[in-house]
Amino acid sequence: MIHIRTLQPADRAAWQPLWDGYNAFYGRAGETALPAAVTEATWARFFDAYEPMHALVATDEAGALLGLVHYLYHRSTTRIEPTCYLQDLFTALEARGRGIGRALIEGVYAAARADGVKRVYWQTHTTNTAARALYDQVAEHRGFIIYGNDA
Repeated sequence: MIHIRTLQPADRAAWQPLWDGYNAFYGRAGETALPAAVTEATWARFFDAYEPMHALVATDEAGALLGLVHYLYHRSTTRIEPTCYLQDLFTALEARGRGIGRALIEGVYAAARADGVKRVYWQTHTTNTAARALYDQVAEHRGFIIYGNDA
């Protein structure tokens, strides 16, 4: 049985390996790891009522963390209500194939609905075929290509 709940301050030690695994997947490990200050700021934002950043975790029956999802609300020029950007989604390697990713996405959908937010979106790398197989089941790929520049 999988449970989805809001991240709690007491989850820090169990959250960290999931966060590290997520970052390692995208090449942010070792010499290319995020600075510790970024992780500390990210963690603090989850518990700051003035920040639009949120986090959910998936747990097993015993309460062990199996996955995480981070999302934030932002303004849009095409909507009055905020938009939800699902920024990070990760399931522990040993827990994959159990529907955790789907449950976390559905948790974000439910939270957004409860907050009056009608649009949830996210991005992933084109080579992330396992995740894209799930995403194709729970959302619509709308054809956009992401461009970026670290100014």
